[in-house]
Amino acid sequence: MAGDLRTRIRAGELLIGTFVKTPSPHVVEILGHAGLDFAVIDQEHGPIDLSQMDMMALASRAVGLPLLSRRWGAEKDWIAPLLDLGLTGVMVPHVMDKDDAEAICDAVRFSRRKRGLSPSPRAGNYGGMSIPDYRDHSDAQSVVVVQIEDESALDHLDAIAAVRDVDMFFIGPADLSQSMNVRFPSPELDQAIAKIIEAGKRNGVSVGLFVGDASQIAAWHEKGVSLFVCGSDQALLRKSATQMMAAKDA
Repeated sequence: MAGDLRTRIRAGELLIGTFVKTPSPHVVEILGHAGLDFAVIDQEHGPIDLSQMDMMALASRAVGLPLLSRRWGAEKDWIAPLLDLGLTGVMVPHVMDKDDAEAICDAVRFSRRKRGLSPSPRAGNYGGMSIPDYRDHSDAQSVVVVQIEDESALDHLDAIAAVRDVDMFFIGPADLSQSMNVRFPSPELDQAIAKIIEAGKRNGVSVGLFVGDASQIAAWHEKGVSLFVCGSDQALLRKSATQMMAAKDA
């Protein structure tokens, strides 16, 4: 199915990407050549600053790899600068309720009249786009992914989904299990994940999930998850190197 990432998410297409924890445009370039559907720059758990994001965004556009970013912080003023660099969207951790979701969407969509507007950055072709064209293009294609990874958020799923500019629930199973004080994996965690999936179906919001290994994708896709962040660049490198060195003992 062709189209931009937001269109593909909203259509429920199976999409597979990974986290990028290394501040390197070369990693982004390689993942793009490998044919991933998207990647998420992990500013929450990786040492990646704005200038490094600039070069990674440049690489992503060179190979046509949609990039999202996630990072820490209760405030949402980090979002617009990343979209200005040309990122496709954001994945925001620990979204608890409707107010959180509204604040994120305010920071992304120009139509909400709160995001600073200028077509001068890369996202506006350095002024090559008119203000109306830039505003419309950005609002149509920018992706808003809200992470559901706290037990208290499970009571607000319908309200979060009702925020019309939210494109996806993304389940963080490690943090969710910690918040619930259950094992990862565990039946209790699976029940919570199922509740999120059902809320997504009920409200027409796509659901994504982190998995540590691609072998987990098929089973969760059958249950209604359509987007998967599978491991990370570091995990892919470590796994490949470990397998290579195992040849010494073969």
